[in-house]
Amino acid sequence: MQISVTRFFSLVLLVLLAGCNPASKNAPSEDLGMPVILDTDANNELDDQHALAYLLLNEQAFDVVGITVNATSSGGEIEEHLKEANRVVSLVGWKEKVPVIRGANGDFPEIRPTLDQEIFDGSEAVNFIIEKAMKKRKSPLVLLPVGKLTNVALALEKKPAIAKRIRIVWLGSNYPDPGEYNLENDTAALNYILKCDVRFEMATVRYGQSTGTAAVKVARREIYTRMPGLGPVVEEAVTGRHGGSFTCFGDYSVDLFRHIEQLEDGCFRSLFDMAAVAIVKDPSWAEEKEIPCPLYLQNDWAEQPENDRKIVIWENFNKDAILSDFYNTLEMSQGTVP
Repeated sequence: MQISVTRFFSLVLLVLLAGCNPASKNAPSEDLGMPVILDTDANNELDDQHALAYLLLNEQAFDVVGITVNATSSGGEIEEHLKEANRVVSLVGWKEKVPVIRGANGDFPEIRPTLDQEIFDGSEAVNFIIEKAMKKRKSPLVLLPVGKLTNVALALEKKPAIAKRIRIVWLGSNYPDPGEYNLENDTAALNYILKCDVRFEMATVRYGQSTGTAAVKVARREIYTRMPGLGPVVEEAVTGRHGGSFTCFGDYSVDLFRHIEQLEDGCFRSLFDMAAVAIVKDPSWAEEKEIPCPLYLQNDWAEQPENDRKIVIWENFNKDAILSDFYNTLEMSQGTVP
């Protein structure tokens, strides 16, 4: 009896000491998800915003290290992309939880010669990516660019050592067909990465086909029905891209769909970027295929069948599973105040 009492008080003491140990409180949680940086041209259309909200609200799956932005041809200057990313971050209650970093306004070929300068176009995002990639981790840092590849290519050029410490999952290309918006906005950045010895995966787009992220599409009427009120409710209202005042992402989603003009068949819109986030969360929602790494030359793919370097192509996305999880994620956080 005396031994069991002694053991009891010893265990109590150990518990109390552990609770008082600052190191134990600050130690990284084993429950943290995979480390991710989302790189986005947030002000371009509306799928970036849905990808960003979905990513941030999946706290069990992702440890979101930061958000970096870049500018593409249809979204205005870099400040507009920064503002839009911050709108979504605020609307899902992450304003104080994740940094949003200004990236490149220009393209890889024009910025590349300036990388030896202390400050250059995109330096904030490039240095941020390098810093976080070089941090010691149990798993590679996932870079999830859903716009052009400029920021990522610049980071690889400035600090080649990050290549072994990152996994790039890019929403882009119609492979094996030519074209696609993200690709065409900085083809040089894509080719630079294709020539690097870095883990590289492409979530295909394939407009009008059933095999790419273009197939993960929603009707405007569905958004009007499903999205109102979804997501956390924030105390400080956010002014939207097209005006108006919003306190949850679901209502902002409705507004974005109300204002967009480019809709397939008059009423559908693909959520390309959100689908790319989804298959990083659950790879079973698409099919992956390993291929010898090609290049993109003279506006078409140049295959290199003998190339020992391999990359991954993602295709045949499970639309129903992805959209179901997207809605469920928003519903699970509905009404909560961060």
